[in-house]
Amino acid sequence: MAKMMMLQQHQPSFSLLTSSLSDFNGAKLHLQVQYKRKVHQPKGALYVSASSEKKILIMGGTRFIGVFLSRLLVKEGHQVTLFTRGKSPIAKQLPGESDQDFADFSSKILHLKGDRKDYDFVKSSLSAEGFDVVYDINGREAEEVEPIIDALPKLEQYIYCSSAGVYLKSDILPHCEEDAVDPKSRHKGKLETESLLQSKGVNWTSIRPVYIYGPLNYNPVEEWFFHRLKAGRPIPVPNSGIQISQLGHVKDLATAFLNVLGNEKASREIFNISGEKYVTFDGLAKACAKAGGFPEPEIVHYNPKEFDFGKKKAFPFRDQHFFASVEKAKHVLGWKPEFDLVEGLTDSYNLDFGRGTFRKEADFTTDDMILSKKLVLQ
Repeated sequence: MAKMMMLQQHQPSFSLLTSSLSDFNGAKLHLQVQYKRKVHQPKGALYVSASSEKKILIMGGTRFIGVFLSRLLVKEGHQVTLFTRGKSPIAKQLPGESDQDFADFSSKILHLKGDRKDYDFVKSSLSAEGFDVVYDINGREAEEVEPIIDALPKLEQYIYCSSAGVYLKSDILPHCEEDAVDPKSRHKGKLETESLLQSKGVNWTSIRPVYIYGPLNYNPVEEWFFHRLKAGRPIPVPNSGIQISQLGHVKDLATAFLNVLGNEKASREIFNISGEKYVTFDGLAKACAKAGGFPEPEIVHYNPKEFDFGKKKAFPFRDQHFFASVEKAKHVLGWKPEFDLVEGLTDSYNLDFGRGTFRKEADFTTDDMILSKKLVLQ
């Protein structure tokens, strides 16, 4: 039987920095999406009670989404095990988290060490331990999911973190859960996983976030802007800067994951999860400036087709309109985002960047290429 480890770690706490909030809430694009579809409960849908203590396995859990989700689940009284390769600490004190809260969490979280691509180990260890619910927040391919399902014949619910990136590019927005998907997208593995879950007959729920931001974000979303703002540099934005996008705070995403647990209305359903409002690229640059207490930024627009950036990514967002409706989640789950855009960016800045903690070093190579050409043309 795989060894289960109870962790007790003690690390210094961090003080929470303060910052004034702004009333800037991103682009005020009023697109009314009324969710009128009647939700039919599929035959044979399984029911798992969220009120009773569950034995929960999180695939991953030591970074970003998993850090906040695991804390919510432990606070709800569930027994939570993280399945990881053991390369990162299983419990690490968060900025602003009290010593008592961290001690309580770290004394209850469990760890199962292994590689999810070692399918024989996955089957043997999971079948030996048995779990009621699986949260799969780092699965990318369907073949990684099948052994988990096979190992847990009595599984009550499989909750999967998919992506809004599966939708087929369209001129009709926002994306809704019933919209066409792109089988050739870079997230095709997540699409195939959703299909596998449907075919296996398990009680599943799939969450499709758009862009996720917030404290501990390892993707250069808000960090990309904060790097340039802190350095006092112009912010290069492709084309017109009025491309509309959408960001959802990681804590709101974690709450949505909690809301689907044991919720019979979430059985065999897909939900988009993100912020309620949409924002332009230029608006996002301004929102980051307000969140960090910086002056309004100098924004430089450029045509990406005029540059050869090689393999470097000059901008952290796809250069197109990209946003999704969260009306289904609000209507069916009763979920609602807590953070508006500037509040969420302020939370991220205070807990990470305000303490001088950048997860990646700034790379202004592509910026310099853009700005140099702009100076020549002036």
